[in-house]
Amino acid sequence: MEILPEKVTIGFSAALVEDLSIEFWEFSSNLDGNYENDNEKSTDMNLLAVLIAWVGVFVIAIISIIIISLIRKKKKDDYEEHGAMKLASIYSDLNKEEALKPRRFSYTYLAMATDNFAKKRKLGEGGFGEVFEARLPGANKTVAVKKIFKSSRQGKREYISEVKIINGMKHKNLVQLIGWCHESSDDSEFLLVYEFMPNGTLHSHLFGDRPPLSWPIRYKISLGLASALLYLHEERENSVVHRDIKSSNVLLDSDFTAKLSDFGLARLAKHELNSKRPKLVGTFGYMAPEYISSRQASKESDIFSYGVVLLEIVSGKKCCDHSGKGLIELAWDAYGRGELVKAILDKKLGVEFVEEREVERLSMVGLWCVHPDSTQRPSIKQVIQVLSFQEAMPNLPLEMPLPTFNHASWVYKLNVAYPEENLSMTCNLNPLRS
Repeated sequence: MEILPEKVTIGFSAALVEDLSIEFWEFSSNLDGNYENDNEKSTDMNLLAVLIAWVGVFVIAIISIIIISLIRKKKKDDYEEHGAMKLASIYSDLNKEEALKPRRFSYTYLAMATDNFAKKRKLGEGGFGEVFEARLPGANKTVAVKKIFKSSRQGKREYISEVKIINGMKHKNLVQLIGWCHESSDDSEFLLVYEFMPNGTLHSHLFGDRPPLSWPIRYKISLGLASALLYLHEERENSVVHRDIKSSNVLLDSDFTAKLSDFGLARLAKHELNSKRPKLVGTFGYMAPEYISSRQASKESDIFSYGVVLLEIVSGKKCCDHSGKGLIELAWDAYGRGELVKAILDKKLGVEFVEEREVERLSMVGLWCVHPDSTQRPSIKQVIQVLSFQEAMPNLPLEMPLPTFNHASWVYKLNVAYPEENLSMTCNLNPLRS
């Protein structure tokens, strides 16, 4: 069967119609009136193919989402099961040594002690929980209660770590863990109970609205914090790396004795060395360059953090702010010009009320501790000897050295966040020199 094309030209020969006139003409076809040409069929087939492809993509996406959800649920279940096993092991250990163990509190008891965690009792808030002042019923004792956010998985990890690490540790420069609580109707409440520190944090005195600290108290705090690190690094059978030393984790009692707190990120040093997939934790600005590079915390990285705190104590300036240069570089530049004490000393301190030899030593030890090369930093024992005038001050290069490893991520700028203060800032740790 032959079919005319879509467009045709039909006419008559002039020889045939020269003397004729055409009255009318018509065409007829014996084809089905619903006939569709090949182009229309091709278009329909293309649309069908596209539709099938989209349906296939949609089905694959749904299946992928289901699989990912199942994997995440399994990981969450494994984490919760592993966490429960850790908690059970910790509770068992705590119950063995009645004289040494922190006390287990009921949730009802702590809720009563904090007026059901009233706002007027709130002392502060961190990334993973809130801290409340509590008066223990019947004990006539004021304590601090840290309540972990229910939604914070990291907070629960820190809870487990803190109870495990700090249990059995007792030192005059460590905040004492008095007790703990893990109970509620849905088994989701995690609380830690500490001794109460009436003078708040070092951070609040240096940068907040509390009265500025005198120089003798600042020097006392520096030595007290060094004593805490000596205990963690050298005096325990299993040394501990804190991993988050900063001014807001240094608490002050009624006599302004420094007490290191917040062991949620702490690790046993031997475990940290054997960690296969270490995570970068802590606070930018206080982190050692090699730690940012390798994510492997060490005693030396703790020393770096301690050095940053010393420079903050001397200067009254935050380690990082919006001004461009970080505190470390500002201090090193001042040292290179021979004006270290004059340039960085906190202006809130009158010169007549400071001991210049102590200011110089504290500043120099601070620079020594933040040396970019971890092998050139002192041990905490050397720090105490220099601050106690038992050893001479170190000889440091006049210019800030560059780090000895090949990693540039920390060299120029880092975005620094302080969740507890709801602010972020940019910090120059070590800008490249021309």
